[in-house]
Parts: sequence; C-alpha cells; structure tokens
Amino acid sequence: MEDYLRVGVISNTHGIRGEVKVFPTTDEKERFDDLEYVFVDTGKEKIRLDIQNVKYFKNMVILKFKGFDDINEIEKYKGSDLLITREQAVPLEPGQFFLCDVIDSTVVEENGNPVGILTEVLTTAANDVFVVKMENGKEVLLPVIEDCVKQIDLEQKIVTVYLMPGLLD
Repeated sequence: MEDYLRVGVISNTHGIRGEVKVFPTTDEKERFDDLEYVFVDTGKEKIRLDIQNVKYFKNMVILKFKGFDDINEIEKYKGSDLLITREQAVPLEPGQFFLCDVIDSTVVEENGNPVGILTEVLTTAANDVFVVKMENGKEVLLPVIEDCVKQIDLEQKIVTVYLMPGLLD
C-alpha cells in the first residue's frame, strides 16, 4: 500500500504573492479546509508545506503556503503532486477503497481464471472503469459496477470479476 495519497496537482501559480492553483484529485475538494499541511513531491523528495489559506475558484483550489510570499519561491513546484499521509485521509466507509490500492492487482474471473493486471482506473461520469492488461498485451475495460466487479481483496491484491458476454470481443 502507498504511504502517501495524492490529493492534488499544482497546475500553476496564482498572482504574485506565492499562491498556487491546485487541480484536486480527491472526491471532495473541500477537504483542503481540514488539512494543516501537505507534502509536495519534487520527484527527489517530499517536502512538507504548511497551509496558510485555502480558497476555491471554479473547479480549482487556491492554496497559500506559510513561508512562500513570492511567485518566484513557489513557481518551481508547478506540475508537482500534493500528497497527504494515510493518517490525514478521510475515513472510508465499508466497501470503499483508495484507487491507488487496487492498481497492480491481479484480476481473475469468478472461476479463478486469470484475466490480467489492473493497471489504471478511469473516472467517468457514470462509474469508474478498471483498465486491465491481459497476457496477450491487449487491454480490457471493466466497468466498476456490481454486475461486473464481484469482490476486491486489497490484502491479497485480487479483484474477482464477472466478464459480461462480448466484453473481450
């Protein structure tokens, strides 16, 4: 399991006083109101940034970090992921999971036949979709609905599915 969860990506600076525009990658962007700090992933290290102020504009979150009062100080983090620890995460309801926890799971049919490896989760307006890479290199898209995804075992990293007729055609 991942130690850190991504809650957003710094898409750009905002103004000249060190604020940044963040594209939220969490279901509830208002959760930034409850965060005291985040970690910015520079690719080499994770640096703790204390949140001073949170605002919202359209689908974006505007963040101001303590100690960053100039556009030039914060610009280097443009394009970087903002992470939180699992302890900072919103508690999950029964049956819910973090998307990063199902990535790289083995996908099998109800009879145990292997389908492939879950490589990606697509979010659509209707439901999420699991992208599964099969042994032959092809990908199959599985809708995350009750009729298709039967069980998710996060500890064993196994997703059991029912392959609807025609899904592999």
